Amino acid sequence: MGIISMIVVGFIVGLLARAIMPGDQKLGIIMTIILGIVGAVVAGYLGAALGFYQAGEGVGWIGSIVGAIIVLFIYGLIVKKK
Repeated sequence: MGIISMIVVGFIVGLLARAIMPGDQKLGIIMTIILGIVGAVVAGYLGAALGFYQAGEGVGWIGSIVGAIIVLFIYGLIVKKK
């Protein structure tokens, strides 16, 4: 059940990050889910490095969305270079 909830939360976070980030992101449903999951992981590591979260603590919705926006921004920079 944990994997299914992670996929659903990743999808919702990815959709919200894509809605907030300006521009046209051509990502499918699988990439949107991956964006949300990776965003949560990035937010966890960044938050732990800055002292916002303890090791192993969940980051929450806002942190996950901010992390996904950071990942989406970096992804946009990489795609533009090609």
